[in-house]
Amino acid sequence: MTLSTQTRYTPDEYRQLEARAQQRHEYRDGEIVPMPGGSLEHSRICGNIFAYLKFLLRDTQFEPIHSDLRLWVPAYNRGLYPDVMVFDGAPTLNGDRNDEVLDPIAIVEVLSPSTQAFDREDKFLFYRSIPNFCEYILVRQTIPSIDRYTRQESGWWLQEFSGLEASLPIKSLGLDMPLAEIYRGVNLDD
Repeated sequence: MTLSTQTRYTPDEYRQLEARAQQRHEYRDGEIVPMPGGSLEHSRICGNIFAYLKFLLRDTQFEPIHSDLRLWVPAYNRGLYPDVMVFDGAPTLNGDRNDEVLDPIAIVEVLSPSTQAFDREDKFLFYRSIPNFCEYILVRQTIPSIDRYTRQESGWWLQEFSGLEASLPIKSLGLDMPLAEIYRGVNLDD
């Protein structure tokens, strides 16, 4: 699917095109932007996080979802595909759509060289408009290092976790993830 940068699309036109597309695209307030392909390391990290969360949360009210499901951000007219989202209870669907959700409490993005600035800045701005959203986790691919933002009454608080011996507390879920599990099987820089 080739899209002109001169053309602006409505959300419904985007959804119709996306339903037939061979690859995923984000919707950015009228623009349709192709998502770059992921690396092997990106896939491993995403898979490790999703599998670990899926296992630990299996008998709770929390549900992790991987990157195939679109997050709609109404305040910014955006359709995005976070690497991992976690919901407290059943996800709220966007109207009668079964391919768009509205209300994750936690989002994980594995940073890629081509998208890390967007993930850290604009995406975080968009995500913060979600009322129940309270935890944003940014995972580097080449070194064991994670930034975690948690919503506080006074704003967002950043904590950094690094080294394979460290553990990432996910406050909204009441659990810890060892970085050694997140980076299991991943080739890291020395």
